[in-house]
Amino acid sequence: MDVLTINDVSYTYKSKYQTVKALDGVSYSFETGRFYAVVGRSGSGKTTLLSLMAGLDTPTEGAVLFGEKNTASINRDNLRLEHVSVIYQSLNLFPLLTAMENVTFPLEYKGMSKSRAKKIAASKLESVGIGKTMHNRLPAMLSGGEQQRVAIARALATKTEIILADEPTGNLDTENSQNIIQLLKNLAVTENVCVIVVTHDMAVADRADIVLRMSDGKIVLGEYGKEPASEIKL
Repeated sequence: MDVLTINDVSYTYKSKYQTVKALDGVSYSFETGRFYAVVGRSGSGKTTLLSLMAGLDTPTEGAVLFGEKNTASINRDNLRLEHVSVIYQSLNLFPLLTAMENVTFPLEYKGMSKSRAKKIAASKLESVGIGKTMHNRLPAMLSGGEQQRVAIARALATKTEIILADEPTGNLDTENSQNIIQLLKNLAVTENVCVIVVTHDMAVADRADIVLRMSDGKIVLGEYGKEPASEIKL
């Protein structure tokens, strides 16, 4: 089922000194239960695309549709709170909150009772491999891979339909990167969510269901292995 549609989207950055067209007529529909990788060189437009899909901004032209709703005409803060989770390379974990508290925070913010929030958080932490012994540790007491898992658990706890990840393996070693990739791929199926990863890491693309390559603000390649990810030239 299509959950997110990019409909002829263009986006232009303007400053006092220059105008840059970061996206140029991009169209694509994303489905639940799929793991997507969006690849491309720096400046290709992939990060801008992620920002628009997350509702952090609206297109200069065209439309981003969540279901049938145009993100330009809805409460985009609520979109991210209820429907779209974003996992950043920097993770954005609260440094003075424990792993458990980091996951319960958005649930309690939405009005859920503390006891219910803790029960859900514990379940999601366990599902991504963060055992009880780590629930009360601060982020600084966890490895990079463990912190990334906490960030994923937080995204899962809010039960959003879409998970957007910006370079989720960028700061991890090979083993942890592979574990995170497999975790995200499994989540697309087991949780029936749409997982979209923006990445330079071709190991991520190799494991994706669908690879979209961006160049000069356009999607120039995609769809179910028409070209093996290992052969994509960035």
